Amino acid sequence: MKKVIMTAAIAAILGGCASQPKNGDASGNPLLTEYTTPFQVPPFEQIKMEHYKPAFLQGMEEQVKEVEAIINNPEAPTFENTIVALDQSGELYRKVRTVFGGLNSANTNDDMQALSKELSPLQSKHSDDMYLNPKLFARVKEVYDNQDKFNLDKEQKKLLEETYKEFVRGGANLDAESQKKLRELNSEISMLQLTFGQNMLKETNAFKLVIDKKEDLAGLPESLIAAAAEEARKDSLEGKWVFTLHNPSVMPFLQYADNRELREKIFNGYINRGNNGNANDNKEVVRKLIKARLEKAKLMGYEDYASFVLEERMSKNSAAVYDLLDQIWTPTLSKAKEELADINAEIKKDGKNFTAEGWDWRYYADRARKAKFDLDENQIRPYLKLDNVRDGIFYVCQKLYGISFSPLTNVPLPHPEAQAFECKDKDGSHLGVLYMDFFPRASKRGGAWCGTYRSQTYADGKKVAPVVTIVCNFTKPSEGQPALLSADEANTFFHEFGHALHNLFKDVHYYGVANVPRDFVELPSQIMEHWVFEPEVLKVYAKHYQTGEVIPAELIEKLDKSGKYGQGFATAEYTAASLLDMDFHVLKEVSETMDVMKFEADALSKRGALKQIPSRYRTTYFNHTMGGGYTAGYYSYIWAEVLDCDAFQAFVESGDLFNQEYADKFRKYVLTPGGIDDAMDMYVNFRGKKPGIEPLLENRGLK
Repeated sequence: MKKVIMTAAIAAILGGCASQPKNGDASGNPLLTEYTTPFQVPPFEQIKMEHYKPAFLQGMEEQVKEVEAIINNPEAPTFENTIVALDQSGELYRKVRTVFGGLNSANTNDDMQALSKELSPLQSKHSDDMYLNPKLFARVKEVYDNQDKFNLDKEQKKLLEETYKEFVRGGANLDAESQKKLRELNSEISMLQLTFGQNMLKETNAFKLVIDKKEDLAGLPESLIAAAAEEARKDSLEGKWVFTLHNPSVMPFLQYADNRELREKIFNGYINRGNNGNANDNKEVVRKLIKARLEKAKLMGYEDYASFVLEERMSKNSAAVYDLLDQIWTPTLSKAKEELADINAEIKKDGKNFTAEGWDWRYYADRARKAKFDLDENQIRPYLKLDNVRDGIFYVCQKLYGISFSPLTNVPLPHPEAQAFECKDKDGSHLGVLYMDFFPRASKRGGAWCGTYRSQTYADGKKVAPVVTIVCNFTKPSEGQPALLSADEANTFFHEFGHALHNLFKDVHYYGVANVPRDFVELPSQIMEHWVFEPEVLKVYAKHYQTGEVIPAELIEKLDKSGKYGQGFATAEYTAASLLDMDFHVLKEVSETMDVMKFEADALSKRGALKQIPSRYRTTYFNHTMGGGYTAGYYSYIWAEVLDCDAFQAFVESGDLFNQEYADKFRKYVLTPGGIDDAMDMYVNFRGKKPGIEPLLENRGLK
């Protein structure tokens, strides 16, 4: 079965460290000592709140001294004494930053968030002090201007190019007054992005739908009811049920709850996060952020912020992004209107006389799907036991790449609920450590993402293996019950595992060439989604959690036939968010009185968006773009989907979903090189041609 579910997971590629500081620390701060844990993973259980700040400050101080040593080197600038030395500087700072950053996303608290705000301007200044240092830039520029005499290989040339470009894009060529302004803007942007994310988390955690009448639970699956009862017990609300705005709670509630009034209440709670006129309101944060980004872009010589960002992406400019989104929007809107007609027909069948609203869509779309395909998604969930889905992923990885995963019981965990595995290559050599942390909690931000606690690199000529983490927010099982995933959650798991493989297979010598363009980074993740519901794969892992029965062929067939249904809705909400992100960042001016919610409404209404399908992320909780990471880049998922649909077609056309030739080429040309090669060159090296949009449209049922 082709991939049909679009997952908006976050691919947060965090930095890592090459080796550990050689000197011990008398204070007993574990962040300031060499890790003695298995595989040198962070000693999570030893790290306390009071350790972070001194480690951050010492890390920055050490990097300042390292940069001063580069500047004051009496020898003429060379690739090794300037470019490599700069790339490898800040070892301790990188180490502390990755641990704190990973835990602050997955297991935060008020103290960590306060420290984030305290450190944000210091980190911004630290970065600016480096990239705006004229003496350092002079050495970098000298190497860049004389690169022909250094006999550099491809990876070294790429590192030099990226380093020089980072300085230029960091403002090195600006005059003193402009550099001062840039520093102010960078600090402001950093703080606003941080504030946005913290507000969003507070808003998500603040809303609770408390139900005290059993009849109000009508239509809800027993597993969801049990989870809500457990949530209530945690809040000392015995005998009641609590539903939250975390996706495993709110989304199935909207899909199954018979009580329309309650669906409306939780729907409005969800879409109005950050837009409630309280202390966590994000509207003014967004306006200031959009304005500051635009000012930065103009200072750097660009007409808008999107132009500044997209210069470094595959797309290169906003015209190319809009061209792709427009090609998708028109057939998507047509498909969504067909689905809306189905939904309104189901409402009439129900004996009701209202027209569908946003809080009705998932409920009646589910009924329409059942009517058309005789498939209830709850029929699928018993066959998607979390552990089995994980083993199914391991099976796909073994078949494609020959790698294996074995559980680790002797390593520190970033959270008690996390699992740890060692990944070994087909020759038995160590590839890395993989953490997985599956369930929502108040201390964890929403969504799903993959990051690293140590990224792959080389130290003293030896390869340093990565420490990778997958973090999700899957439906938490009731006490004594196994975790059962929805089809969408299983898809998300495969997606994030694709990011993990990218981190595990990467083989680069320098940090500066480790990352790929944002609109390429989703290719490794999204291609994995294509295997999740293939019959050949389902037969391996989709086994009933009680009976062990393999998912019946009849159910697989229904799943396959129904797979494209609902793509009008899914693609419309995603494309709306992508357009909104772009529209904010192609602005040429931002007024002091700008109403960001009116801007959102106008941007979508002028394109004929259906009122029943809000943007997947509305402005005030659109953390992908407002929190940084996917700024002027949320389109990347669909851009990469053009690539992944075309790439998977190679396997389909070969007649073997585990074709070794294509798997080896994908690993070699896409997963291994990091950012050494041009993104399109990487793709063409694998596929032998540039991708077309047709496989995507067919995959989504839009053609």
